[in-house]
Amino acid sequence: MNSPKLIVMLTHNDHTIENAREIFESCKNTKAEFWGFKEKPLPISEMKSLFSEMKSYGKTTFLEVVEYDEENGLQGARIAKECGCDVLMGTVYFDSINEFCKENNIKYMPFVGEIKERPSILEGTIENMISQAKEYLKKGVYGFDLLGYRYTGDPLELNNAFTQAIQAPVCLAGSIDCYERLNEVIDTNPWAFTIGSAFFEKKFGTEIHEQINNVCNYIEK
Repeated sequence: MNSPKLIVMLTHNDHTIENAREIFESCKNTKAEFWGFKEKPLPISEMKSLFSEMKSYGKTTFLEVVEYDEENGLQGARIAKECGCDVLMGTVYFDSINEFCKENNIKYMPFVGEIKERPSILEGTIENMISQAKEYLKKGVYGFDLLGYRYTGDPLELNNAFTQAIQAPVCLAGSIDCYERLNEVIDTNPWAFTIGSAFFEKKFGTEIHEQINNVCNYIEK
């Protein structure tokens, strides 16, 4: 089985960091192939430039949109298109966002469950999340942005049940901030997982580039 892929998120507390480009420059030669950030607060011109640079180094790019209504979710999808982003993560699912992504060759990985606040909190039953996901798959989404460690219930139960039930890419996003949770990620074996804030809080070492390689090596061992 393939190891889960790390998505390096240039974010802290669900907002893109101001020096995201500088950090990418210092880390572009690490093992991480997947890179992304949030839809706030960088100007679109800076977002476009950074995504372009990421792609010039062969990276797969992700925009995670922490919005829960249709209008703002659709605006996030428009930003993803303008930036030439490969994958739109987040937003509460709406048909309009799904259709926009299909029309513009963007892979769409919406949230499931009941989500509120920023940083996000996930509520709802595991059964309903799996049911939602199966419904969205029938409509052609690429995969799912699962806020497993933001869940108010049992994160491990959710992560394992959801990943086993859904035959599509699942990204465990948010609050993976220690090696114990990395072990859990390895056991769950999702398609991918994100780390953002933990890198800036030095949870996996000191320098960002060192931490990224530490995590990649740990996952691959």
